[in-house]
Amino acid sequence: MKRIYVFSAILLALATLLTAVPEVAQADGPFRFFAITPCRIFDSRTDGDGITPLANGIHTLRVQGTCGVPVGAKAAALNVTVVTPTKPGHITLWPVGVAEPVVATLNFLANESALANGAIVPLGPDAGGADDVSYRYSMNPAPGTGHIVFDVTGYFATVP
Repeated sequence: MKRIYVFSAILLALATLLTAVPEVAQADGPFRFFAITPCRIFDSRTDGDGITPLANGIHTLRVQGTCGVPVGAKAAALNVTVVTPTKPGHITLWPVGVAEPVVATLNFLANESALANGAIVPLGPDAGGADDVSYRYSMNPAPGTGHIVFDVTGYFATVP
């Protein structure tokens, strides 16, 4: 008889747990994420002159219309990698046409061979093929140099 009570108690506890599990959340909204095969948008080791490392300062990058990201995409999932920086520093990403944020996307130390971080970055408005992401490559103390690599893994677009 004792076994029946224990078994019944276990079944009741299991039934309670199964009915108490919340439903999976579904986000409603105007945007949907589209994953793409990772694609290299920019590599300062090969897309620049191949010799000159990237110096401190604000630079821009084109995401819409490259690597399968359509013009009109609202945000992109990017992976940013710093390669062989000569000084410690940080990289900050933000959309073109918007004030620079006060947070870094990637912080790094001097002489790291490669360090990466992923970020979802809103894209600036499409301006006839103009760049849509700004980024600051900053090392302290300046001057310092290193290379930077951008890969895109997906994008957010309006749901038709």
